[in-house]
Amino acid sequence: MDIREESLKRHYAWKGKIEVISRARIDTREELSLAYTPGVAEPCLAIRRDPELSFALTRRANLVAVVTDGTAVLGLGDIGPEAGMPVMEGKCALFKEFAGVDAFPLCIRSQDTDEIVRTVALLAGSFGGINLEDIAAPRCFEIERRLQELCDIPVFHDDQHGTAVVVAAALLNALRVVGKTLANAEIVVNGAGAAGSAIGRHLLRLGARHVTMADRFGILCEGDPSLSPAHAELAAVTNRSRRTGTLADALRGADVFIGVSAPGVVSAEMVASMAPGAVVFPMANPTPEILPDEALRAGAAVVGTGRSDYPNQINNVLAFPGIFRGALDCRARRINEEMKIAASRALADMLPPARLRRDNVIVSALDKRVVPAVAAAVAEAARRTGAARL
Repeated sequence: MDIREESLKRHYAWKGKIEVISRARIDTREELSLAYTPGVAEPCLAIRRDPELSFALTRRANLVAVVTDGTAVLGLGDIGPEAGMPVMEGKCALFKEFAGVDAFPLCIRSQDTDEIVRTVALLAGSFGGINLEDIAAPRCFEIERRLQELCDIPVFHDDQHGTAVVVAAALLNALRVVGKTLANAEIVVNGAGAAGSAIGRHLLRLGARHVTMADRFGILCEGDPSLSPAHAELAAVTNRSRRTGTLADALRGADVFIGVSAPGVVSAEMVASMAPGAVVFPMANPTPEILPDEALRAGAAVVGTGRSDYPNQINNVLAFPGIFRGALDCRARRINEEMKIAASRALADMLPPARLRRDNVIVSALDKRVVPAVAAAVAEAARRTGAARL
Protein backbone atom coordinates (compact mmCIF):
# COMPACT_ATOMS: atom_id res chain seq x y z
CA MET A 1 0.00 0.00 0.00
CA ASP A 2 1.20 3.51 -0.84
CA ILE A 3 0.61 5.12 2.55
CA ARG A 4 0.62 8.69 1.23
CA GLU A 5 -1.82 8.04 -1.61
CA GLU A 6 -4.14 5.99 0.58
CA SER A 7 -4.05 8.62 3.33
CA LEU A 8 -5.12 11.32 0.87
CA LYS A 9 -8.04 9.12 -0.24
CA ARG A 10 -9.05 8.50 3.37
CA HIS A 11 -8.94 12.21 4.20
CA TYR A 12 -11.27 12.96 1.27
CA ALA A 13 -13.62 10.27 2.60
CA TRP A 14 -13.38 11.31 6.27
CA LYS A 15 -13.84 15.04 5.60
CA GLY A 16 -12.15 15.61 8.94
CA LYS A 17 -10.98 13.18 11.62
CA ILE A 18 -12.91 14.66 14.54
CA GLU A 19 -16.46 15.88 15.22
CA VAL A 20 -18.52 17.31 18.08
CA ILE A 21 -20.96 14.90 19.72
CA SER A 22 -23.61 16.14 22.13
CA ARG A 23 -23.47 14.63 25.62
CA ALA A 24 -26.97 15.93 26.40
CA ARG A 25 -30.13 14.41 24.90
CA ILE A 26 -32.49 17.09 23.55
CA ASP A 27 -35.55 15.17 22.40
CA THR A 28 -38.21 16.88 24.51
CA ARG A 29 -39.24 20.37 25.53
CA GLU A 30 -38.09 19.64 29.09
CA GLU A 31 -34.66 18.46 27.90
CA LEU A 32 -34.33 21.60 25.78
CA SER A 33 -35.16 23.75 28.81
CA LEU A 34 -32.56 21.94 30.92
CA ALA A 35 -29.71 21.99 28.40
CA TYR A 36 -30.44 25.49 27.17
CA THR A 37 -32.69 28.35 28.16
CA PRO A 38 -34.08 28.92 30.73
CA GLY A 39 -32.37 26.23 32.82
CA VAL A 40 -28.83 26.92 31.62
CA ALA A 41 -28.84 30.24 33.46
CA GLU A 42 -28.25 28.46 36.77
CA PRO A 43 -24.85 26.93 35.91
CA CYS A 44 -23.90 30.28 34.34
CA LEU A 45 -24.63 32.08 37.60
CA ALA A 46 -22.83 29.42 39.62
CA ILE A 47 -19.70 29.85 37.50
CA ARG A 48 -19.93 33.62 37.80
CA ARG A 49 -19.81 33.22 41.59
CA ASP A 50 -16.95 30.72 41.40
CA PRO A 51 -15.09 30.40 38.05
CA GLU A 52 -13.50 27.14 39.26
CA LEU A 53 -16.93 25.55 38.82
CA SER A 54 -16.38 25.82 35.06
CA PHE A 55 -14.37 22.60 35.43
CA ALA A 56 -17.35 20.81 37.02
CA LEU A 57 -20.27 22.31 35.08
CA THR A 58 -18.80 22.31 31.54
CA ARG A 59 -16.57 20.05 29.44
CA ARG A 60 -13.58 22.27 30.19
CA ALA A 61 -12.05 19.73 32.58
CA ASN A 62 -11.54 17.29 29.70
CA LEU A 63 -10.87 19.69 26.83
CA VAL A 64 -7.44 20.50 25.36
CA ALA A 65 -6.64 23.08 22.68
CA VAL A 66 -4.14 21.88 20.07
CA VAL A 67 -2.53 25.10 18.84
CA THR A 68 -0.29 25.75 15.83
CA ASP A 69 0.78 28.57 13.55
CA GLY A 70 1.75 26.07 10.84
CA THR A 71 5.45 27.02 10.76
CA ALA A 72 7.07 23.66 11.58
CA VAL A 73 4.61 20.98 10.50
CA LEU A 74 6.16 17.48 10.51
CA GLY A 75 9.18 17.66 8.21
CA LEU A 76 7.31 19.93 5.81
CA GLY A 77 8.33 23.22 7.41
CA ASP A 78 6.34 26.45 7.17
CA ILE A 79 3.23 25.35 5.27
CA GLY A 80 0.71 27.61 7.00
CA PRO A 81 -2.08 27.07 9.53
CA GLU A 82 -4.69 25.67 7.13
CA ALA A 83 -2.21 23.14 5.73
CA GLY A 84 -1.33 22.13 9.28
CA MET A 85 -4.95 21.36 10.11
CA PRO A 86 -4.82 17.64 9.12
CA VAL A 87 -1.97 17.12 11.60
CA MET A 88 -3.78 19.01 14.35
CA GLU A 89 -6.95 16.99 13.71
CA GLY A 90 -4.85 13.84 13.86
CA LYS A 91 -3.43 14.94 17.19
CA CYS A 92 -6.94 15.54 18.50
CA ALA A 93 -8.01 12.08 17.31
CA LEU A 94 -5.06 10.52 19.16
CA PHE A 95 -5.98 12.40 22.34
CA LYS A 96 -9.48 10.95 22.15
CA GLU A 97 -8.63 7.41 21.06
CA PHE A 98 -5.73 6.86 23.43
CA ALA A 99 -6.73 8.86 26.52
CA GLY A 100 -10.39 9.82 26.23
CA VAL A 101 -9.38 13.49 26.15
CA ASP A 102 -11.49 15.83 24.01
CA ALA A 103 -9.24 18.07 21.93
CA PHE A 104 -9.89 20.85 19.44
CA PRO A 105 -7.53 22.29 16.80
CA LEU A 106 -6.76 26.01 16.80
CA CYS A 107 -4.74 26.97 13.71
CA ILE A 108 -3.73 30.62 14.07
CA ARG A 109 -3.07 32.86 11.08
CA SER A 110 -0.15 34.68 12.59
CA GLN A 111 3.57 34.23 13.15
CA ASP A 112 3.71 37.13 15.57
CA THR A 113 4.61 35.93 19.05
CA ASP A 114 2.56 38.61 20.81
CA GLU A 115 -0.53 37.86 18.73
CA ILE A 116 -0.29 34.12 19.28
CA VAL A 117 0.22 34.50 23.03
CA ARG A 118 -2.66 36.95 23.35
CA THR A 119 -4.98 34.78 21.24
CA VAL A 120 -4.34 31.62 23.23
CA ALA A 121 -4.39 33.39 26.61
CA LEU A 122 -7.78 34.95 25.81
CA LEU A 123 -9.20 31.52 24.93
CA ALA A 124 -7.63 29.63 27.85
CA GLY A 125 -10.77 29.87 29.99
CA SER A 126 -12.50 27.45 27.62
CA PHE A 127 -9.92 24.68 28.08
CA GLY A 128 -8.31 22.49 30.70
CA GLY A 129 -4.94 22.41 28.91
CA ILE A 130 -3.03 23.82 25.95
CA ASN A 131 -0.95 21.61 23.63
CA LEU A 132 1.36 23.71 21.44
CA GLU A 133 2.25 21.94 18.22
CA ASP A 134 4.48 22.47 15.17
CA ILE A 135 5.57 26.02 16.01
CA ALA A 136 9.06 26.86 14.78
CA ALA A 137 12.01 27.52 17.10
CA PRO A 138 13.04 29.80 18.67
CA ARG A 139 9.59 31.44 18.74
CA CYS A 140 8.05 28.32 20.31
CA PHE A 141 10.19 28.73 23.44
CA GLU A 142 8.94 32.24 24.19
CA ILE A 143 5.34 31.39 23.35
CA GLU A 144 5.36 28.48 25.79
CA ARG A 145 7.13 30.44 28.52
CA ARG A 146 4.79 33.41 28.32
CA LEU A 147 1.65 31.29 28.18
CA GLN A 148 2.80 29.32 31.22
CA GLU A 149 3.08 32.62 33.08
CA LEU A 150 -0.33 33.88 31.91
CA CYS A 151 -2.45 30.73 32.15
CA ASP A 152 -3.54 28.72 35.19
CA ILE A 153 -3.80 25.52 33.14
CA PRO A 154 -1.06 23.28 31.72
CA VAL A 155 0.73 24.60 28.62
CA PHE A 156 2.84 21.92 26.96
CA HIS A 157 4.83 22.08 23.73
CA ASP A 158 4.75 18.44 22.63
CA ASP A 159 7.48 18.79 19.99
CA GLN A 160 9.82 19.67 22.84
CA HIS A 161 8.71 17.82 25.93
CA GLY A 162 6.75 14.89 24.56
CA THR A 163 9.71 13.97 22.40
CA ALA A 164 12.10 14.36 25.33
CA VAL A 165 9.98 12.17 27.61
CA VAL A 166 9.85 9.27 25.15
CA VAL A 167 13.49 9.52 24.06
CA ALA A 168 14.58 9.43 27.70
CA ALA A 169 12.45 6.37 28.43
CA ALA A 170 13.86 4.49 25.44
CA LEU A 171 17.41 5.54 26.33
CA LEU A 172 17.13 4.42 29.94
CA ASN A 173 16.19 0.95 28.73
CA ALA A 174 18.70 0.87 25.88
CA LEU A 175 21.51 1.67 28.31
CA ARG A 176 20.35 -1.18 30.53
CA VAL A 177 20.59 -3.52 27.54
CA VAL A 178 24.20 -2.53 26.83
CA GLY A 179 25.22 -2.36 30.48
CA LYS A 180 25.79 1.38 30.74
CA THR A 181 24.33 4.15 32.90
CA LEU A 182 22.87 7.53 32.08
CA ALA A 183 25.31 9.23 34.47
CA ASN A 184 28.39 7.86 32.72
CA ALA A 185 27.27 7.74 29.09
CA GLU A 186 28.70 10.18 26.55
CA ILE A 187 25.58 11.45 24.77
CA VAL A 188 25.49 13.43 21.52
CA VAL A 189 22.27 15.16 20.44
CA ASN A 190 22.25 16.42 16.87
CA GLY A 191 19.69 19.11 16.14
CA ALA A 192 19.52 21.98 18.63
CA GLY A 193 16.02 23.15 17.80
CA ALA A 194 12.88 22.65 19.86
CA ALA A 195 13.10 18.87 20.23
CA GLY A 196 16.88 18.60 20.59
CA SER A 197 17.10 21.35 23.19
CA ALA A 198 14.37 19.77 25.28
CA ILE A 199 15.94 16.31 24.99
CA GLY A 200 19.30 17.61 26.17
CA ARG A 201 17.84 19.45 29.16
CA HIS A 202 15.54 16.58 30.12
CA LEU A 203 18.40 14.06 30.10
CA LEU A 204 20.43 16.36 32.34
CA ARG A 205 17.55 16.55 34.82
CA LEU A 206 17.31 12.75 34.77
CA GLY A 207 20.96 12.47 35.77
CA ALA A 208 23.01 12.57 32.56
CA ARG A 209 26.36 14.31 33.06
CA HIS A 210 27.93 14.19 29.61
CA VAL A 211 25.63 15.72 26.99
CA THR A 212 27.01 17.39 23.87
CA MET A 213 24.74 19.30 21.49
CA ALA A 214 25.44 19.77 17.79
CA ASP A 215 23.69 21.36 14.84
CA ARG A 216 24.50 21.88 11.17
CA PHE A 217 27.32 24.24 12.11
CA GLY A 218 28.97 21.74 14.45
CA ILE A 219 29.32 21.27 18.20
CA LEU A 220 27.76 23.90 20.46
CA CYS A 221 30.45 25.23 22.77
CA GLU A 222 30.15 27.83 25.50
CA GLY A 223 31.87 31.07 24.58
CA ASP A 224 31.34 30.73 20.82
CA PRO A 225 30.33 34.27 19.72
CA SER A 226 28.42 32.94 16.71
CA LEU A 227 25.81 31.16 18.86
CA SER A 228 22.27 32.49 19.02
CA PRO A 229 20.99 33.45 22.50
CA ALA A 230 19.03 30.18 22.72
CA HIS A 231 22.05 28.10 21.69
CA ALA A 232 24.35 30.04 24.02
CA GLU A 233 22.02 29.25 26.93
CA LEU A 234 22.05 25.57 25.94
CA ALA A 235 25.83 25.49 25.53
CA ALA A 236 26.21 26.84 29.07
CA VAL A 237 24.82 23.59 30.54
CA THR A 238 26.14 21.04 28.01
CA ASN A 239 29.52 20.07 26.53
CA ARG A 240 31.36 20.62 29.80
CA SER A 241 34.59 19.36 28.22
CA ARG A 242 34.39 22.29 25.76
CA ARG A 243 34.77 20.14 22.64
CA THR A 244 34.66 21.80 19.25
CA GLY A 245 34.41 20.53 15.70
CA THR A 246 31.88 18.67 13.58
CA LEU A 247 29.27 16.04 14.34
CA ALA A 248 31.81 13.42 13.28
CA ASP A 249 34.19 14.76 15.94
CA ALA A 250 31.44 14.66 18.57
CA LEU A 251 30.55 11.02 17.79
CA ARG A 252 34.06 9.68 18.07
CA GLY A 253 34.02 7.54 21.23
CA ALA A 254 30.45 8.52 22.13
CA ASP A 255 28.06 6.01 23.73
CA VAL A 256 24.81 7.51 22.43
CA PHE A 257 23.65 9.36 19.33
CA ILE A 258 20.23 11.04 19.32
CA GLY A 259 19.24 12.66 16.05
CA VAL A 260 16.41 15.15 15.59
CA SER A 261 17.93 16.83 12.58
CA ALA A 262 18.09 15.89 8.90
CA PRO A 263 18.22 12.81 6.65
CA GLY A 264 21.55 11.12 5.96
CA VAL A 265 23.82 13.29 8.11
CA VAL A 266 25.36 10.28 9.90
CA SER A 267 27.57 7.85 8.00
CA ALA A 268 28.45 4.25 8.78
CA GLU A 269 32.00 5.40 9.49
CA MET A 270 30.71 7.81 12.13
CA VAL A 271 28.76 5.03 13.88
CA ALA A 272 31.79 2.73 13.68
CA SER A 273 33.83 5.40 15.48
CA MET A 274 31.52 5.34 18.50
CA ALA A 275 32.21 3.34 21.66
CA PRO A 276 31.38 -0.38 21.78
CA GLY A 277 27.74 -0.99 22.65
CA ALA A 278 26.64 2.23 21.00
CA VAL A 279 23.00 3.35 21.17
CA VAL A 280 21.84 5.13 18.00
CA PHE A 281 18.49 6.93 17.81
CA PRO A 282 18.27 8.57 14.34
CA MET A 283 14.80 10.12 14.48
CA ALA A 284 14.54 12.46 11.52
CA ASN A 285 11.22 11.58 9.88
CA PRO A 286 10.44 10.07 7.47
CA THR A 287 14.10 9.55 6.47
CA PRO A 288 16.42 9.19 9.48
CA GLU A 289 19.96 10.46 9.89
CA ILE A 290 21.14 6.92 9.11
CA LEU A 291 19.01 3.90 8.21
CA PRO A 292 18.75 1.37 11.05
CA ASP A 293 20.18 -1.54 9.05
CA GLU A 294 23.21 0.51 8.10
CA ALA A 295 23.75 1.63 11.69
CA LEU A 296 23.57 -1.96 12.92
CA ARG A 297 26.04 -3.16 10.27
CA ALA A 298 28.39 -0.37 11.37
CA GLY A 299 28.40 -1.68 14.94
CA ALA A 300 25.49 -0.04 16.77
CA ALA A 301 24.11 -2.27 19.52
CA VAL A 302 20.66 -0.67 19.81
CA VAL A 303 18.87 1.41 17.17
CA GLY A 304 15.56 3.24 17.49
CA THR A 305 13.75 5.59 15.11
CA GLY A 306 10.49 7.50 14.90
CA ARG A 307 9.17 5.12 12.26
CA SER A 308 6.63 2.34 12.75
CA ASP A 309 8.26 0.01 10.21
CA TYR A 310 11.37 -0.57 12.36
CA PRO A 311 11.79 -1.91 15.91
CA ASN A 312 12.02 0.51 18.83
CA GLN A 313 9.65 3.18 17.53
CA ILE A 314 10.15 6.36 19.58
CA ASN A 315 6.74 7.96 19.19
CA ASN A 316 5.28 10.97 21.02
CA VAL A 317 1.92 9.22 21.29
CA LEU A 318 3.53 7.24 24.12
CA ALA A 319 3.75 10.47 26.12
CA PHE A 320 1.27 13.28 25.48
CA PRO A 321 -2.04 11.39 25.94
CA GLY A 322 -1.02 10.02 29.33
CA ILE A 323 0.65 13.26 30.43
CA PHE A 324 -2.47 15.30 29.71
CA ARG A 325 -4.75 12.59 31.13
CA GLY A 326 -2.85 12.74 34.40
CA ALA A 327 -2.70 16.54 34.42
CA LEU A 328 -6.43 16.87 33.73
CA ASP A 329 -7.39 14.22 36.28
CA CYS A 330 -5.68 16.12 39.11
CA ARG A 331 -6.59 19.49 37.56
CA ALA A 332 -2.95 20.56 37.41
CA ARG A 333 -2.01 24.20 37.02
CA ARG A 334 1.08 23.30 35.02
CA ILE A 335 3.15 20.37 33.76
CA ASN A 336 6.39 20.73 35.67
CA GLU A 337 9.75 19.01 35.34
CA GLU A 338 8.98 16.43 38.01
CA MET A 339 5.87 15.37 36.09
CA LYS A 340 7.90 14.90 32.89
CA ILE A 341 10.54 12.88 34.74
CA ALA A 342 7.79 10.73 36.26
CA ALA A 343 6.38 10.12 32.76
CA SER A 344 9.78 9.00 31.42
CA ARG A 345 10.40 6.63 34.30
CA ALA A 346 6.88 5.19 34.10
CA LEU A 347 7.33 4.50 30.38
CA ALA A 348 10.74 2.92 30.87
CA ASP A 349 9.53 0.74 33.75
CA MET A 350 6.72 -0.75 31.65
CA LEU A 351 9.29 -3.12 30.17
CA PRO A 352 10.66 -5.37 32.93
CA PRO A 353 14.33 -6.40 32.67
CA ALA A 354 13.42 -9.86 31.40
CA ARG A 355 11.75 -8.37 28.32
CA LEU A 356 14.50 -5.89 27.40
CA ARG A 357 16.30 -6.71 24.15
CA ARG A 358 18.23 -4.85 21.48
CA ASP A 359 15.04 -4.67 19.41
CA ASN A 360 12.69 -4.01 22.34
CA VAL A 361 13.62 -1.01 24.50
CA ILE A 362 10.31 0.86 24.43
CA VAL A 363 6.70 -0.32 24.65
CA SER A 364 4.39 -0.19 21.65
CA ALA A 365 2.35 2.96 21.09
CA LEU A 366 -0.68 0.65 20.85
CA ASP A 367 -0.13 -0.89 24.28
CA LYS A 368 -3.31 -0.09 26.24
CA ARG A 369 -1.40 -0.03 29.54
CA VAL A 370 0.60 3.06 28.58
CA VAL A 371 -1.87 5.88 29.20
CA PRO A 372 -3.05 4.67 32.65
CA ALA A 373 0.54 4.11 33.80
CA VAL A 374 1.81 7.48 32.59
CA ALA A 375 -1.29 9.32 33.83
CA ALA A 376 -0.99 7.84 37.32
CA ALA A 377 2.71 8.73 37.57
CA VAL A 378 2.12 12.27 36.30
CA ALA A 379 -0.81 12.92 38.66
CA GLU A 380 1.15 11.59 41.63
CA ALA A 381 4.10 13.86 40.78
CA ALA A 382 1.75 16.82 40.37
CA ARG A 383 0.25 16.25 43.82
CA ARG A 384 3.68 15.71 45.40
CA THR A 385 5.01 18.98 43.96
CA GLY A 386 1.93 21.14 44.60
CA ALA A 387 0.93 21.54 40.95
CA ALA A 388 -2.42 19.76 41.42
CA ARG A 389 -5.73 21.25 42.46
CA LEU A 390 -7.32 17.86 43.25
